[in-house]
Amino acid sequence: MLTGDTRAIARAISLIEDEAPAAADVIRAIFPRTGHAYLIGVTGPPGAGKSTLVDRLTAETRAAGETVGVIAVDPTSPFTGGAILGDRLRMQAHAADPDVFIRSMATRGHLGGLARATIDVAAVLDAAGKSLVVIETVGVGQDEVDIVRSADISIVILVPGAGDDVQALKAGIMEIADIFVVNKADRDGADRAVTSIESNLALQAFADGEWRPPIVKTEATTGRGIPELWQTIQRFRTHSAGVHERRLQARNEFRLRELLTERLMDHIEHRVLSPGEFDDLVRRIASREVDPYTAAADVLRRTLNRG
Repeated sequence: MLTGDTRAIARAISLIEDEAPAAADVIRAIFPRTGHAYLIGVTGPPGAGKSTLVDRLTAETRAAGETVGVIAVDPTSPFTGGAILGDRLRMQAHAADPDVFIRSMATRGHLGGLARATIDVAAVLDAAGKSLVVIETVGVGQDEVDIVRSADISIVILVPGAGDDVQALKAGIMEIADIFVVNKADRDGADRAVTSIESNLALQAFADGEWRPPIVKTEATTGRGIPELWQTIQRFRTHSAGVHERRLQARNEFRLRELLTERLMDHIEHRVLSPGEFDDLVRRIASREVDPYTAAADVLRRTLNRG
């Protein structure tokens, strides 16, 4: 895997997605080799053309000599629990390129637009030598803010004519953008969308020297605007070099808290509570026999007493 072998990378990612016991061993082994890739987060509402834009951006970055890993977080199939592989199908142009690795991942019910294992998969691609890792979120709506905890740069893609511009600007994803992209800019209303974003930015206070999110107009289907987007990403990377460590620290904190929560809940459910006791606690709370704070305090007390 560390030499970039495609099959080895795929097997390592499968272990992580399946939450196999060996997955933690993989991360332990490769972790000293990570921290070199630049993580690009791409989010936005469904139909914004995220996959086509990522495909074009991958071609642009490859022409610049970068090696690229793409994590396309797809909706979960209600029948198999796997990813609906629409994104990977749209990126087949890079299938023969050994320096591009594309993986679709299922959300498996995880909220926030990202699969739970996304950060670990990004670590695998980082250790495998990819200089850029692009993370494309599932596109489930306006609350995909997990990406800001997972990437070095967050790109929000919008399209003209996708509803009330003012309401869209109030959404959570509008507050995390380092770069705004108005895709499908050949459509009517593209300039109005740009003006709406500009108006929103004008209401925010930016300190001297602080990065003010620029707006890039693109037509992903033709490639128009993609070179400008790549140049803007590079400008942000140079500008934010001083705060990169802070973002990395926040990302590691988020992951550590997430792992501790998972491990603690697993410990409580399987080692502290007896079988069915958790469900019984939920039932008692629902019937107002006990309040949730008292129930949680009791479980925590028992957990601490068990050492």
